[in-house]
Amino acid sequence: METVAALVGQDPRLLEIIRRLPALADNDATVLVNGETGTGKELLARALHYLGPRAPFPFVPINCGALPDTLLEAELFGHERGAFTDARGPRTGLVREANGGTLCLDEVDSLTPRAQVVLLRLLQDHTFRPVGSSREQRADVRFIAVTNAPLPERVAAGAFRADLYYRLSVYTVNLPPLRERGGDVPLLAEHFLRMYARRDPPPQLSAAAVAALNEHDWPGNVRELENAMLRAAQSCGGDVIEVEDLGLPFVAAARETPGSSFAALKRRAIEAFERQYLLALMRRTAGNVTRAARAAGKDRRDLGRLLKKHGVDPRAFTGVSASHDRGEMRPAS
Repeated sequence: METVAALVGQDPRLLEIIRRLPALADNDATVLVNGETGTGKELLARALHYLGPRAPFPFVPINCGALPDTLLEAELFGHERGAFTDARGPRTGLVREANGGTLCLDEVDSLTPRAQVVLLRLLQDHTFRPVGSSREQRADVRFIAVTNAPLPERVAAGAFRADLYYRLSVYTVNLPPLRERGGDVPLLAEHFLRMYARRDPPPQLSAAAVAALNEHDWPGNVRELENAMLRAAQSCGGDVIEVEDLGLPFVAAARETPGSSFAALKRRAIEAFERQYLLALMRRTAGNVTRAARAAGKDRRDLGRLLKKHGVDPRAFTGVSASHDRGEMRPAS
């Protein structure tokens, strides 16, 4: 399905997360999703929901940083008519809205101390009481917590309850930042170009554009890359996307700064070429390292070391077939 298809990449850590998804989705245990801003944490949370038995029911995200203490119980649990001054009618809370489905606790690290107590009780008992009601109700929801903060450090500093942390982290998924996912940037860039291009086939990235993408640090991670490809797809006037179409905070300028030595610039250019060559080689040979070494005219062990250096996992290319009309590789159907 689309939510899982958008988790594109060949990084071994990402592939392991994707491998675990069905098992994680098939039970009701709480999952804590960690990762920097823009790594796709809510996307992963949605995949866990829609791959599991609760898929027919609502997926309800809550921005924990926007839950004020004064209205905390009313927002989460709802209220009865006349429960407080402005309660002119009954209201269903977020827990009830998610009934049968998933409650996604976004930015869970930003919960106030009082909100942490309320959530802990909900996680322990799976019961709640709307404000102004004397009747307890059952919370038939699965909880997925999302954070970009190191919660163990927050616990050690006394800023987050240890008992709540252990309730939230029955399973933990750590999404790696894009800068650590060797070789995934071009794959993701092509994925987003296919999504946003106004024509088929979409424009292709020039060698300089690919080098610029690989050199960028991507502080905004996958979300920043998606935005760059959206800009490029809409601003490119021809069949080839150049560096200036990407709208990055200028990578080319960084490459050409007077402080950069000739040797440093040459090394970066060689690394960018090697990475792209290996990706194309793995696609062409469907991840068969022996065939790839023969095609490249290299010793198999030397090629293996080069693949490891650039974080290219041959297993990610198993079962691909060539697309002869565009000279690229696509997953075999």
